[in-house]
Amino acid sequence: MWYIDIFEQLEELRNPARAVQMEAYMRNQFSFLGISAAPRKAVYQKLFRQASKDDIVDFHFVEACFSRLEREFHYAGVDYLLAIQSNLSQEHLPKVKECIMKKSWWDTVDGLDGVVGCLVQRYPELKNTMIDWSLEDNIWIRRVAIDHQLLFKERTDTDLLGKIIKNNLNNTEFFINKAIGWSLRDYSKTDPQWVAKFIEENRASMSPLSIREGSKYL
Repeated sequence: MWYIDIFEQLEELRNPARAVQMEAYMRNQFSFLGISAAPRKAVYQKLFRQASKDDIVDFHFVEACFSRLEREFHYAGVDYLLAIQSNLSQEHLPKVKECIMKKSWWDTVDGLDGVVGCLVQRYPELKNTMIDWSLEDNIWIRRVAIDHQLLFKERTDTDLLGKIIKNNLNNTEFFINKAIGWSLRDYSKTDPQWVAKFIEENRASMSPLSIREGSKYL
């Protein structure tokens, strides 16, 4: 198992005092080793870049990451998928979906937005899957459906974005309404007129949070 050394190096960087702070920030939902992002990523960045060049896709590694207790291992799994996303095919989307649903919270879920978005860009037929995801019971799957086009800019499929958001209007879930606001705010940097029109047409069904976030740059 090529990744054992990664796990050992992360364990060696354990910082109990910092772990307490990180756990508190995440509302004590997860245990932490206490490693900040830069030294954590320094442990595996070169290996992940090489894996991408070698056309490797190792979901056993990702599963091993999420099987560990501390959150830094989960971050490593997400960072791996981001690093090798160009090697993924549409057949891998169910595996990515499993990752979204494992020990879910905004930090890992939002990290996987880019992985899903990359797949949808390469395989446009997955747009229908995103519409399906936008109707799922799992709020994290729906959140990724809403936000998977973040940073797409002029490549954004506004018909798809509009349909997905409308499937999640009249919602009381904070993480859904926040995601709606973020998706609109991000796209407003590219097409503020479209976002302003969408908000005006759907204002009665949108949460104040979504409107506030979506209108930030208008």
